[in-house]
Amino acid sequence: MRQLLLRDTGHSGSTAIGEYLRIGGYSALRKAIEMSPAEVVEEVTESNLLGRGGAGFPTGRKWEFAVSAQGSPKYLICNADEGEPGTFKDRVLMEKNPHLLIEGMAIASHALGAKKGYIYLRHEYPTAGERLEQAINEAHEHGFLGNAVGGSSLSFDVEVFRGAGAYICGEETALLESLEGKPGRPRFKPPFPAGFGVYGQPTTINNTQSYASVPQIIRKGPGWFADLGVEGSGGTLIFSVSGHVNKPGNFELPLGIPFRELLDLAGGVRDGRRLKAVIPGGCSVPVMPAANIMDITMDYNSVQQAGSALGTGAMIVMDDTTCMVRALRRISRFYHAESCGQCTPCREGTGWLHRMLTRIIDGQGTTNDLDLLLSVANKIEGHTICAFGDAAAWPVQSFLKHFFHEFEYMIEHGGRSIVDDQPEAA
Repeated sequence: MRQLLLRDTGHSGSTAIGEYLRIGGYSALRKAIEMSPAEVVEEVTESNLLGRGGAGFPTGRKWEFAVSAQGSPKYLICNADEGEPGTFKDRVLMEKNPHLLIEGMAIASHALGAKKGYIYLRHEYPTAGERLEQAINEAHEHGFLGNAVGGSSLSFDVEVFRGAGAYICGEETALLESLEGKPGRPRFKPPFPAGFGVYGQPTTINNTQSYASVPQIIRKGPGWFADLGVEGSGGTLIFSVSGHVNKPGNFELPLGIPFRELLDLAGGVRDGRRLKAVIPGGCSVPVMPAANIMDITMDYNSVQQAGSALGTGAMIVMDDTTCMVRALRRISRFYHAESCGQCTPCREGTGWLHRMLTRIIDGQGTTNDLDLLLSVANKIEGHTICAFGDAAAWPVQSFLKHFFHEFEYMIEHGGRSIVDDQPEAA
């Protein structure tokens, strides 16, 4: 098992800069400063680092857009809002190794010509905020932030900005609106943040783990990083595994690891029960029945070809005691509560999805409700400003596709779940 980001995090019981320097911290920043900005961008591109926030967009390509953008000043933003249900990797990185993130952002500032950075932090992460601010102060004291970074001409500073706990602000343009002091609602695109971001200036937004991966790429080379994963998906990914497993937690593993191996590392399905389904990338991606996921590898292309998405790498595991109707109702309630309300299909549709599922669970559903559920989900997908609407629709579409019989059973039995009538699930 190769750990790049979780290695040496918190082993000494301290997040102070001295511990980080002991393991080679900020050596990548010193190396990057001696390189040209174009060389740094090229190495990130060659590493095949895909964005770790969920979309999996190539980080190097995003940086190339930022370099060519006209306007000054330029800004860097770390999207540390981590609101995707089932995801808890970024919190660990920020709490255990905040200097890794700061070094990655400082390298990016040199590559992209940005002098100011913001870490947009999820409101529910107070410990991470305290440790980030401590690390920023230490980096200033040691000359890794501020004017003349490392004795060079680079000037860069970072500020922690605490969000207000809205899931929608994980969408990058809603994040920008919030950062500017406005309601967190997504912007129409184009223009894209690379050309018109915070305060109307060119802005590069990356996930916490994306920035944290950069120091290792610079230190050990893009080929080394790319070879850890598979073709098109370089490096490692921190999988947040939760649900019905014996050992839930974060597992940093090379992209392309077989799902069976990942499940074994998480202790297998709890109490020796049968695996029923997995949501592989946080609840905003389609669910996969056990038969569809057991023999695939965990990388962006393989999961997509199998009918879902790797997303944030948040693996929500469900065993054979899970009622899929009740599970979907919980997911739909989340999207109903978190919709910003800007787009009518999302604002109204998410409410109808939640209410119809509640009606079925309450024993008042009809078979027409199943057609109506799918119809509403289809009318949300692709008809909203941002991808929130798609994220709300995909669980409904996939749960009905793979577990339609459970919804039929509950309707026919007045709200009683199929798992309630299975003796082995008691």
